Amino acid sequence: MKLCFPTTDNQGMDSLIYEHFGSAPMFLLVDSQTGEINEQSNHDKGHTHGNCQPLKALAGLTVDAIVVGGIGKGALSGLNQAGLKVFQAYPGTIADNLAQMATEQLKELTPNDVCGGHAGPHGHDHASGSGRGPGCGC
Repeated sequence: MKLCFPTTDNQGMDSLIYEHFGSAPMFLLVDSQTGEINEQSNHDKGHTHGNCQPLKALAGLTVDAIVVGGIGKGALSGLNQAGLKVFQAYPGTIADNLAQMATEQLKELTPNDVCGGHAGPHGHDHASGSGRGPGCGC
């Protein structure tokens, strides 16, 4: 399975999941079978809130599922309509999340799992699920 992880930089399996899918500086694509990692710059990170185009951000990439710290309702809907599953990240690294995925411990996100706005600093940790909700960005 090819999984996409939004990140700040490429630290391989030690990379941390970025809190907002759409504004992540890059994506790391990991083949869960082989451990192969490919880096992709996010071409859509400069969007305004509510205008995230997730398929534009992932254009040309082969992806089966996405593991995110946070995601907005519109982006989640767009990815789901394209046949992609989106899972809530477990706190920690890509390696930690691959282990959780292997044992089916990551929750698939639904529109009820996202939060709706960006009024200012969030004050909550997306990956841990504390605060207003697990997802709050596109």
